[in-house]
Amino acid sequence: MSVETVKNYLNRWGRGGNVLEFDESSATVELAAAVLGVEPGRIAKTLCFKSGEGCLLLIAAGDVRIDNPKFKAEFGCKASMLPPDDVLRFTGHEVGGVCPFALPDGTPVYADVSLKQYDTVFPACGSSNSAIQLSTQDLCEYAGIQGWVDVCKQR
Repeated sequence: MSVETVKNYLNRWGRGGNVLEFDESSATVELAAAVLGVEPGRIAKTLCFKSGEGCLLLIAAGDVRIDNPKFKAEFGCKASMLPPDDVLRFTGHEVGGVCPFALPDGTPVYADVSLKQYDTVFPACGSSNSAIQLSTQDLCEYAGIQGWVDVCKQR
């Protein structure tokens, strides 16, 4: 999928025109925080994990990491990140630009409680140089989250 696909998806809420595109890369939390001039925690990173024959996505604050025992207790499997080819195959987005919405139907998305401390966050929008500022409430609505989970810890 492309930034244009994400923009079209966001037009359902009149937000397609709010997608930001940068001349420089925002493919990592650190790069995105620098480009946007915000603290790394406000970058809403979308992580892709193996789940059965498919995947599950987790949106988390940029300054946290997975707590493996919590992840296993919540999802019943080891936190195993997808390789880049599978990320593209299952989400339609390439690593560095994985968007938590505009996904293939049936892709489960969860939000980690680490996001709740922020009024607004910045998820990627389908490319390694795009983002959008959203309230956490809007982010969860647009992503159609399955629920809030607590599977991360501070770095």
